[in-house]
Amino acid sequence: MKKITLIIGFVFTFIPSIYCQNTFFNQLADSAFVLTHQHVVYDPSYFSISYPGGDVPADKGVCTDVIIRAYRMFDIDLQKEVHEDMKAYFNLYPKNWGLTSTDKNIDHRRVPNLIKYFERHGTALSKSQNPEDYHPGDIVCWNLGGNVTHIGIVSNIKSTNQRRYQIIHNIGAGQVLEDCLFRYTIIGHYQFQK
Repeated sequence: MKKITLIIGFVFTFIPSIYCQNTFFNQLADSAFVLTHQHVVYDPSYFSISYPGGDVPADKGVCTDVIIRAYRMFDIDLQKEVHEDMKAYFNLYPKNWGLTSTDKNIDHRRVPNLIKYFERHGTALSKSQNPEDYHPGDIVCWNLGGNVTHIGIVSNIKSTNQRRYQIIHNIGAGQVLEDCLFRYTIIGHYQFQK
C-alpha cells in the first residue's frame, strides 16, 4: 500500500492540477489512472484468493479488477462488500452461472454482480449518449454483444477532441486509458462511495 501511495503522490505531482480536484470521485479517477502504469495481462481465469482483501496476481486481471483495485486504494474492499450483500440477498443477484450460493473468489469479479451491487448501494445515473453526463470517477457498464458485459471507470483525461472523458478499463490489452465511452451499448452508469 505504501508503494501505491508513493506512485499516486508522484502522479499527482506531475499531472495538471485540473486532474487533482479534491473530491472522492476525482481521486478515484486518479487512482484508476495509476493502474494504467502497471503491466497487467488480461486473464479471466478462476483464482482462489484470500478473504477479505484478496486479489488475483498483480500482473493479471480483467475489467472488474480495474474497479476493485481502484476502490481498494481507498480501503473499500468490493470483494467483501459484494460477498456480504450477496450472502444476505442472494435471490436479488443474477443467476447467470447456475450458482446456488456465493463464491468469495469470483462473485465480485463478475460485471452483472457489480451492476447489481452498484444499483443497490450506489447512485444510478443517466445512460445517455451525452458526454456531459459522464464525470471522472463514474462507473460505466456496457454490453459488448451477445450478453458479454464490460465495466470501466471514467478518467479525468479528455479525448483528443476534448468532447468526452476517456475510460480506464481492461478489455484485453491490460489496464489502459482509452477513448471508448460510446463504442459499446451502455447498460449501467453509477457513482459509488462507501
